[in-house]
Amino acid sequence: MEKIYAGKTKDVYSLDNGNVMLKFKDDCTGKDGVFDPGENSVGLTIEGIGRENLKTSIYYFEMLKKAGIKTHYVSADIENATMEVLPAKVFGHGLEVICRLVATGSFIRRYGEYIEDGTPLEGGYVECTFKNDAKGDPLVTCEGLEALGIMDAAMFNSMKEQTLRITKIVADDLKSIGLDLWDIKFEFGYNNGEVILIDEIASGNMRVYKDGKIVEPVQLTKLILNR
Repeated sequence: MEKIYAGKTKDVYSLDNGNVMLKFKDDCTGKDGVFDPGENSVGLTIEGIGRENLKTSIYYFEMLKKAGIKTHYVSADIENATMEVLPAKVFGHGLEVICRLVATGSFIRRYGEYIEDGTPLEGGYVECTFKNDAKGDPLVTCEGLEALGIMDAAMFNSMKEQTLRITKIVADDLKSIGLDLWDIKFEFGYNNGEVILIDEIASGNMRVYKDGKIVEPVQLTKLILNR
């Protein structure tokens, strides 16, 4: 295998069959040792979280498959914390898509003069950021992506519609076990003429609350899988 990319929370390798392998790490985004899926840099290491994130991803990728939503997921090896996926071209140098159901985190840091922390965002609010640590993962609009030649409006609309649909599936599943999804982060790519979900659907990429308190990633995985 050849390593083709080293990411914050996983490494990426090319496979002989033309697919790609993701190797999950135990690093999490956050700041000063505190977990925060909205941060753009690694802030802490949680032993075993890579494997736990993989388990959560498998669970939700299989759920999306049953719902008829295409993703890049092929198979996984939990013991080695790896997942085989279809190859997909990322948009630009990488684009993150966040769906917010409740105003919090960086949304409040940007817009707190207009809205209170914890305010529901009816229907879900979708925003995109470039993956660029040096520039703080800057926000970008549909029009901006089109002007830069990264993505046309049809691709953006497909990505947004999928984001809202997938977020609802995850939120409804979490609600069934008494958990509230506040926001979740996705990545999309281009495969055989289609915009599809790539990367992961991990406990480390979502902000979930139970009885008014945030649920840490390892505990969240246990609640999701051990019901």
